[in-house]
Amino acid sequence: MLTPTAEIVGPAAAAGRGVGAFNVIQLEHAQAVVAGAEAAGAPVVLQLSENAVRYHGALEPLARATLAIAHASSTPVAVHLDHATDAGLVREAVALGLGSVMYDASTMSYVDNVATTAAVVEHCHAHDVWVEAELGEVGGKDGVHAPGARTDPGQARSFVAATGVDALAVAVGTSHAMLTKDAALDLDLIARLRAEVPVPLVLHGSSGVPDDDLRRAVVAGMTKINIATQLNKAFTAAVRAHLADDPLVVDTRKYLGAGRDAVAAEVTRVLGVLT
Repeated sequence: MLTPTAEIVGPAAAAGRGVGAFNVIQLEHAQAVVAGAEAAGAPVVLQLSENAVRYHGALEPLARATLAIAHASSTPVAVHLDHATDAGLVREAVALGLGSVMYDASTMSYVDNVATTAAVVEHCHAHDVWVEAELGEVGGKDGVHAPGARTDPGQARSFVAATGVDALAVAVGTSHAMLTKDAALDLDLIARLRAEVPVPLVLHGSSGVPDDDLRRAVVAGMTKINIATQLNKAFTAAVRAHLADDPLVVDTRKYLGAGRDAVAAEVTRVLGVLT
């Protein structure tokens, strides 16, 4: 069932549980994530990134398909706009009925980040849409910054107070698009951020984190756990294996279906780690 993001992330934060937030690129991703969540009996967040929107050329077709899949699910499913740097795209997502957005002004100065994020929050809250922002740019996205960036807890507290955001993505040692699971999380920093920040914390770049450390991150105070590359790895591996086993196949449903099944299984497994 389509569910507001706040109704999934808020209770999880209060209970000290993690919430899986998985990126959607093709329709098969959305179907797989929901199937995996249903098998796990857990709520889930479907994320549409600005990069995915750019790939498709528009937000609306992908958003409407993803919303339809969420509506039909037997488990609570939220639909979220991820890493939007364009306030116009945020407004479009709100108009289409997405339950939350992540507005990313982390490359700006602190003052500009606060000002632009506060304006986005004002618009979104007027339409009952939940807002995530980022402070302390997480490395690896489009080649920017090494994963040495860290979010200052005091500044994070001030940022949340000044902007009114509902969740905060923080830099604690992860990096986007990691193909290996060797990110070194700063668990002490996560605990200090949790103590200072009155809204749920979000871990980006989680594909590079070993399972045991994901569990520790949730215990230390992380709630929303964003995963994209890990699913793409599972999808691509299954497609490659299917094509290798049947080099004459031309029906795209055959190998995309294999990728979809692999992603569903990985989502079920990861949700077991987080909850």
